[in-house]
Amino acid sequence: MTTTASPSRVPARTPPTAGTATAASVRWRQALLWIAHHSLAIALSIMFLGPLVFITLTALMDDDQALTSQLWPRTWNWDNFAEIFEKAPLLTWIGNTIMYSGLATVFMLLSSVPVAYALARFRFRGRKLAFLLVITMMMLPPQVVAVPVYLIWARLQLTGTLWPLIIPMLLGDAFSIFLLRQFLITIPREYSDAAKVDGCGEVRTLVRVILPMARPAIAAVALFNFFYCWNDYYGPLLYARTDLDHWTLSLGLAAFRSVHRVQWNLTMAATLLVIAPVIIVFFFAQRVFIEGVKLTGVK
Repeated sequence: MTTTASPSRVPARTPPTAGTATAASVRWRQALLWIAHHSLAIALSIMFLGPLVFITLTALMDDDQALTSQLWPRTWNWDNFAEIFEKAPLLTWIGNTIMYSGLATVFMLLSSVPVAYALARFRFRGRKLAFLLVITMMMLPPQVVAVPVYLIWARLQLTGTLWPLIIPMLLGDAFSIFLLRQFLITIPREYSDAAKVDGCGEVRTLVRVILPMARPAIAAVALFNFFYCWNDYYGPLLYARTDLDHWTLSLGLAAFRSVHRVQWNLTMAATLLVIAPVIIVFFFAQRVFIEGVKLTGVK
């Protein structure tokens, strides 16, 4: 006597309930509303990130595919970054750019912070005139005084180097003095008065009390100056163009592009290496940078 096994029952799929469909439609509607509310920010993000993505993809292409209709690399050529170091003295240019940006930023802070503190806190005859001169120097294009200043550095035999761009920072920067002064006047005088009651002089009050409270503004002006020096092309072109060993990345990248203009993958790889440090620094310092810029505009 044989027995037949009953076929196993396959559980039937239960149709989605009305509650599940309603929840999905609500989430979809919320997503559309979020996109609509942030449409301008999304469009601006795409506009700013689009060139960076294009540079990155082109830097990883081979020479035959670069700047063609094919936007996605057929092969990922990471050796392009190693090749540009063989074709150009990038390490020397990177060192020169770091020295120029770093020393100029440090010298600017050492000279601009005391001047801004004096304009914000001291009451002396001619204070408004001094502040007016600072604003006037902000409006004066550097090309106006380029010839006489160049002749001065030529007589000092410093042309062909970056020192004519670094040493003047010991005399202060008008834009940095203006921003720091605008921030320092927002700090209540009670803090400095309490420090003076405790026996602190002006220098000790500045170092112990004012500077810790002015960190956002100091970070903002430091980043402004660092980015300006890192991307500066006019200054190194004017003073250091005769000596390849004193070139910066901006000047070297322009020369590299003119020599290798048919090899756009290498040009894009060099461009990516130049802009990557700036993006990384801003990414880690964006909070204090934005806070400093916001506070310097509040009176």
